[in-house]
Amino acid sequence: MDVKFGVHTGLQNTTIPELQELWRGIERLDFDWISIWDHFYAADATGNPHSLEAVVAHAALAATTTRVRCGSLVYSAGYRHPAVLANAMATLDQLARGRITFGIGGGWLRNEYDVYGIEYGTPGQRLRRLEESIQCIRGLLTQDTTNFDGEHFQLRNAQCEPKPVQDRLPIWVGGGGEKVTLRIAAQHADGWNVPFISPKDWAHKASVLDAHCERVGRDPMELTKTVNVGMAFTEDELVTQFGAMTEVVRPTVFAGSVQQMVDHAAAYCEAGAKYLILALRAPFAADRIEQFATEVIPAIKAA
Repeated sequence: MDVKFGVHTGLQNTTIPELQELWRGIERLDFDWISIWDHFYAADATGNPHSLEAVVAHAALAATTTRVRCGSLVYSAGYRHPAVLANAMATLDQLARGRITFGIGGGWLRNEYDVYGIEYGTPGQRLRRLEESIQCIRGLLTQDTTNFDGEHFQLRNAQCEPKPVQDRLPIWVGGGGEKVTLRIAAQHADGWNVPFISPKDWAHKASVLDAHCERVGRDPMELTKTVNVGMAFTEDELVTQFGAMTEVVRPTVFAGSVQQMVDHAAAYCEAGAKYLILALRAPFAADRIEQFATEVIPAIKAA
């Protein structure tokens, strides 16, 4: 199977030194991608406030690694002005020497917005903010000057220098909303990611994304389609990582025998997935990540 593998490292209940050790170990294995998330509180809806800040963690990831793509899944369009994000990504790409992929979404964990007094808004408002953010960021990263007049953001002869190392720093849209989110991805993004949906559901949403691409006159093959999945060799490992979210994650989990994992990967790949990204949280099981890389990935690629 022609597919790449990554690891999405959650930032809750961990430390930068622990993550750096983990990232170095992942990079030594057969993974092409490592990413971080953007949350102020733990992404489990428990109210736990222990989560490292995303831009700083993204910078630490870029500085700690030398080979893998350094992604974000995904920054919330509601937490930072797009000019702030554009300047951060341009500088991060300098730090990473051209290895940054920028993922962005509309945001979903309302408690984070409420406790900090950040406007949450309706789904429509969040998605309009997302679409405007992408257009502003793309302009700032690629144009000498950018002008934009939107509902949420206005730019007047705005500049972002120095530019990223990459001529076109990849922008991925995160989310699975079929009417608006996937249309935004089709119209503006280089890639698409959605977490924790079964192969059948993922295939359906990928087909909806393809239809949006055709409506806007774009080749669907131009988009890198990806999915975040779970990995747990035992039930206890799954529950330890995901707690109350276990049943949400379960349909995506790589578990069982190597052949069962190969079959699970095939179901995503046959629908067009180009990256399978293991979404993991502390306590991180580095030995299981290595086991997956040495036993499962070769079998999947050989299938």
